[in-house]
Amino acid sequence: MKFTRYIDMKLFEKDTLKILLENEVQNNMPLSFIKNERGLDTSEWLLFTVKDKSGEVALTAACTPPRNIVMYETQNKPNDAAVKLLSDELKSMGISLPGVLAEQGLARRFAENYAVNFRQNMSTNVMRLDKISNIQKAPGFCRELRKDDLFYMPFWIKAFGDDCKVGVDSSIEFFNRHIGMNTYYIWEDTHPVSIAVNHRNTENGAGISCVYTPPYYRGKGYASSVVAELSASLLERGYKFCFLFADVENPVSCGIYRKIGFCDLCVFDEIKFGGEADDGH
Repeated sequence: MKFTRYIDMKLFEKDTLKILLENEVQNNMPLSFIKNERGLDTSEWLLFTVKDKSGEVALTAACTPPRNIVMYETQNKPNDAAVKLLSDELKSMGISLPGVLAEQGLARRFAENYAVNFRQNMSTNVMRLDKISNIQKAPGFCRELRKDDLFYMPFWIKAFGDDCKVGVDSSIEFFNRHIGMNTYYIWEDTHPVSIAVNHRNTENGAGISCVYTPPYYRGKGYASSVVAELSASLLERGYKFCFLFADVENPVSCGIYRKIGFCDLCVFDEIKFGGEADDGH
């Protein structure tokens, strides 16, 4: 097997793009690295493949420090030798990673090879929608983000980040840039009650994230309605499918998405390295 580190993003794209597109939803993050629509400096990014004896890519991995490394086994076929080689090479290079984000089996096998101590931080269902189911809409209507939403939006997005244990940008400047961009959708029932965001699109798919309803308004169908409306809008724009990541430990939200028409593809695990060990590691 052959380990390769890429300095040139174009070479990484040449070797991996076709493979990553075979499971486009699952690989939305490395695909977004390749697209690099914001024109970020990639000089510090970590880009790797492991190729088998025939020269075919068996394992793809990418990291934008200081974030987790994300990885994918081609066609989700487990390859323990490739995982071990990647882990050994990273350790020999002295690369210190905060964690890994990948299909749960792959994430666990990499963690066992790479880290002395590790802990599972979160598990998410990777879900895809090709056709919207007929659902009963909540009272109200869907609209895009406006200037007069900025007084509460930072608090809602911060609350979403706290609930999901993820870092988010909740600055006024950030939301100002998204007004008129067809990304933030709000369900309004005399006043705003729920939001959903279009984020990290792929070649054929539209990503949905930051689905949030303040606690007082939950259980009334607002989240279902705004996600369904946003999904319909994205499909009408020409995307072939929509996708999202839902917390495995939140059966309510997962159930809502399934009723709209989202189907489970796989489970992603985020595993953090260092600190207290779990399960004897």
